[in-house]
Amino acid sequence: MADITILGAGIFGLSIAWALVQRGAAVQVIDPRGVGRGASGGTVGALAPHVPENWNDKKQFQLDSLLMAQGFWADVTAAAGQSVGYARSGRLQPLADQAAVDLARLRGQNATTLWQGQARWQVLAAADLPNPDWAPPSPSGFYVWDDLSARIDPRRACTALAAALRARGVQINKEGTPSGVMIHATGWEGLSQISAQQAQVFGNGVKGQSALLAFDAGAAAPQLFAHSLHIVPHDNSTVAIGSTSERDFTTPDQTDDQLDQIIETARQIFPVLADAPVIDRWAGVRPRAKSRAPVLGAHPLIPDAFIANGGFKIGFGMAPKVAQVMADLVLTGQADIPPGFLPNPR
Repeated sequence: MADITILGAGIFGLSIAWALVQRGAAVQVIDPRGVGRGASGGTVGALAPHVPENWNDKKQFQLDSLLMAQGFWADVTAAAGQSVGYARSGRLQPLADQAAVDLARLRGQNATTLWQGQARWQVLAAADLPNPDWAPPSPSGFYVWDDLSARIDPRRACTALAAALRARGVQINKEGTPSGVMIHATGWEGLSQISAQQAQVFGNGVKGQSALLAFDAGAAAPQLFAHSLHIVPHDNSTVAIGSTSERDFTTPDQTDDQLDQIIETARQIFPVLADAPVIDRWAGVRPRAKSRAPVLGAHPLIPDAFIANGGFKIGFGMAPKVAQVMADLVLTGQADIPPGFLPNPR
């Protein structure tokens, strides 16, 4: 019998299972849809930090997690014997005008302190870019470059986590009988169920759509952020583009003309992708908690159970630290969770 049952085989559920198993816990994972079939099965995989200003617990938690990511994913890769597509390859953002340049430079000064000297946020002139061909046009002639941002292949990451867990004897099934302590990592449906039972908004789902293009940008190419679009090159000769944010939707897993518009915008602002064929279109619903922060801690409705949910847009970036603090909480009672992340925030 499992000591711990995790309901949900998305990035939060699988990462927490991995942290627990490494500490000797007996774990099983149950998800009726299978591994990475919800929001964690997307294509983008942008692990990007919040801007270094107005610092708070959420931004510090994310910084800690992004700095943990390389070691976390290296361990998963070694245990699974397969790549997750992780690389701390940085991010490039064009700046619109002189005001944006001045603000970016101020944020760079903040990053020196807030990022503890472990990552850089810099303003670069177009002439100083290491690869000018992999950069959208900048109206000001300047860009923000940070080397904290990383990318990962979400599908390969979930598959590798599942393989690493199975290699340690963890059962991951679509059906099963929960036993022991339960951790609910059930995505947007779980948040919606809590909202319905509490008769107030606890969280909901926001649909996103993304596309995968066949294009080899090079293994070291940075991700790009322009016109509110993430353009993320992966190490398998693909580039991901996303995503929409749709609060009102009727078809959770179907793409439509909104994705067509995103693809067209990406081709216009970055002509190097103009002829790259679309090889995959994805739609899914991401869990967004009312606070916009992940929800971690004791389950608000189920006694003696826990919740880890609400990784809206930042789930993969937050996962290493989420796994750590949830394993601490479940195994030892140690609660190193920011107050704003708790189900009933203080």
